[in-house]
Amino acid sequence: MQGRDAQGPGSVLVTGGAGFIGSNFVRHLLASTRARVVVLDKLTYAGNLRSLDDCLSDPRVHFVQADICDRRALAAVFREHRPDRVVNFAAETHVDRSIDGPAAFVETNLVGTFELLEAARAAIRERDEEERDRFRFLHVSTDEVYGSLGPTGLFSEDTPYAPNSPYAASKAGADHLVRAYLHTYGLPTIITNCSNNYGPYQFPEKLIPLMTLNAIEGRPLPIYGDGANVRDWLYVEDHCDGILLALEHGRVGEKYNIGGGNERTNLEIVDRLCETLEKLLPSRENSALGARGIASYAALKTFVADRPGHDRRYAIDAARIRDQLGWRPRHDFESGLARTVRWYLENRDWCEAVQSGKYRRERLGTGVAETETGR
Repeated sequence: MQGRDAQGPGSVLVTGGAGFIGSNFVRHLLASTRARVVVLDKLTYAGNLRSLDDCLSDPRVHFVQADICDRRALAAVFREHRPDRVVNFAAETHVDRSIDGPAAFVETNLVGTFELLEAARAAIRERDEEERDRFRFLHVSTDEVYGSLGPTGLFSEDTPYAPNSPYAASKAGADHLVRAYLHTYGLPTIITNCSNNYGPYQFPEKLIPLMTLNAIEGRPLPIYGDGANVRDWLYVEDHCDGILLALEHGRVGEKYNIGGGNERTNLEIVDRLCETLEKLLPSRENSALGARGIASYAALKTFVADRPGHDRRYAIDAARIRDQLGWRPRHDFESGLARTVRWYLENRDWCEAVQSGKYRRERLGTGVAETETGR
């Protein structure tokens, strides 16, 4: 049974619910269940209420602006809303930013997860046996905790952790804390580790939205190194479906890898994106390209110095969630990419709104501010 058929919990606390995957999950919860949804988000640069515009008017949704490191705020949320599910998306997620400033990643991803676990543990101690049995804590993590693969093989749930960036290390530490709270305190936890997500509402520092917006504006499409780094791409709605399945039907203490089975090099991603744009907004009709004398989106491609510690290849073995819970991705990469590019073309106002702060698509992850880069 896919997540859309689940009857759902009574109340779900979604931390980081104004971010990319979190906002898509809130939307998925509202469409798929009868749950009340408490969205908690600090509203950093990557979390924006514009991503929840179509959700906040729903009477089942309550928004709380707070930091998951704020112990008092978390205690108040658990006391007032008594969630029987917690889904933790709250995280600093961009590898390049973690290279320039790792402290925020340790604070949010590791300390924040600790505070959330502590708040959940304290809250369910006060509940009766039936409520404790019903409670679930699902922690959303990443395949980057496993490190880098060679040219063959897949990450399984039993792959040893070998994080290579401050971001990945902070997420790995959080995963270990979640596991420890199950085994030490009996907190009913589940962990999911996903491959690279793409889709609507993704902040434009990540590869696909960054390249899409740069191409539309006739700006360079910078590709790290030789462009041969491989990622497994997962459409965000498929990821949300897997998370809801794991939340409602997964085994307590289990880890589930969620991957799209769409391995592509970064260069292939940019090439497919350029081809998709040629269909949706032909370069000959794009005045930004014409003004620069550029004949095609592909002509914007440029290779730049690689980032430090850039993992060569990720790929997910999703057999466990497929076999135990019946999950399957519904989107192949080509159809998902077309939907994504079309969304960014049709929602330029959202793109401008979320970039209204300091970030203007400059290069990150070198220790020195430069211009225009991707994930």
